[in-house]
Amino acid sequence: MKLPFNKRYVCIGITSFLVIAASICFYYLVFHGDRFSAQVNTFFKIVSPVMYGIIFAYLMTPLVNGIENRFLIPVLKRGNQPVSGKQKKYIRTLSILLTICIVGMLIYGFFSILIPNLIKSVKSISYQFPYYEQNLINWSAKFLEDNPDIEKIFYNFLDTYYEEFMGYLNDSIVPQLETLLKHVSLSLISALKVLWNFIIGVIISIYVLFSKEVFAGQAKKITFALFGAPTANQFIKDARFISDTFIGFISGKIIDSIIIGFICFAGTSILKIPYALLVSVIVGVTNIIPFFGPYLGAIPSAILILMVNPLRCVYFIIFILFLQQVDGNVIGPKILGQSTGLSGFWVIFSITVFGGIWGIPGMIIGVPFFAVLYAMIRRRTNKLLQKRGLPTETQKYQEVDYIAENDVFIPKCTEEQTTFFKLKIPSFVKKDNKKKEEK
Repeated sequence: MKLPFNKRYVCIGITSFLVIAASICFYYLVFHGDRFSAQVNTFFKIVSPVMYGIIFAYLMTPLVNGIENRFLIPVLKRGNQPVSGKQKKYIRTLSILLTICIVGMLIYGFFSILIPNLIKSVKSISYQFPYYEQNLINWSAKFLEDNPDIEKIFYNFLDTYYEEFMGYLNDSIVPQLETLLKHVSLSLISALKVLWNFIIGVIISIYVLFSKEVFAGQAKKITFALFGAPTANQFIKDARFISDTFIGFISGKIIDSIIIGFICFAGTSILKIPYALLVSVIVGVTNIIPFFGPYLGAIPSAILILMVNPLRCVYFIIFILFLQQVDGNVIGPKILGQSTGLSGFWVIFSITVFGGIWGIPGMIIGVPFFAVLYAMIRRRTNKLLQKRGLPTETQKYQEVDYIAENDVFIPKCTEEQTTFFKLKIPSFVKKDNKKKEEK
């Protein structure tokens, strides 16, 4: 006997199953979050080489495309004939090899210049640390001697917190030295694992770059299979927007940080600031973090310079403030442009939130991530407003108090101003009202 097939009951059954499964997952996530996070961390450790490979391929894609489209294809193309399949494979292989060579040479050249100078600076600091310490003590003593009020406050502060600090040092820091050594040894092992995953990631990135069009085509194929054409087209458009936002921001920020590092090295060398190269590297690397990065790099650099020459430290702080103003108002906007479209408040908000969740990587990718989220919320909001026949410009809502049931904008006004109500209605509201009256 053949049972009748009812599609409605099948949909109800699938929906019920998904609701029950989602409820179980939510319960497990709330009451057993530690186990869930441990499993997630284990999963990410397993797939980390693949993630590294995808990230490396994503970052190297603009360089591969530039080498192919601007150099190899114009050189190898014969007249007006299209490029054959074999030629495309040769061009792709050659472009990947050239990209890896260029990136490898840049990294090798950077570290070959940087590491010897850093080692020299660190050795100099370690050898001359007693002199710097004594120099700082003498300068502090002279400063306190010239300012008796500050000296009195300083010594009262020392008397208050010295015993507390020594108790904390003896009770907490010293017993944990053994644990600290264990953490250091585990960190070295973790660093070796990261290096190994990095090597595997580079190999995987080569395969991803070689077949990136195939992967993109497969992703589009799955998208059109799961969704209708309008939804799939919008999804692909959003994916391109996300990619452009991330690659534009990250690549622009890297270029901006390199320029700032070179300018900082030139400026510190002219001002004869100690350890100019080391300080410039710190400032350039931390400049990748938006907004807070320059200050994060300037603070340890200023402390290092203060130990050598307090007056040069003042010069350095003034120079860094000037450099960051130039970067924020001239260099940064020229390179990054309007890649994020976020105001200063939302930049600080995204850095604070994602930095608290993911640490330093969150501070770096938080801005483009929030920019994408902000753009999608704005687009959805504008669509809903357009369906109701309301304007989408934010400025038109700044003088509106509430909207009546017939979608008429009521501007802000006091009881005394109600007699002049018609004069305060924005022009676009009058036009909307006329259209509704005509209908």
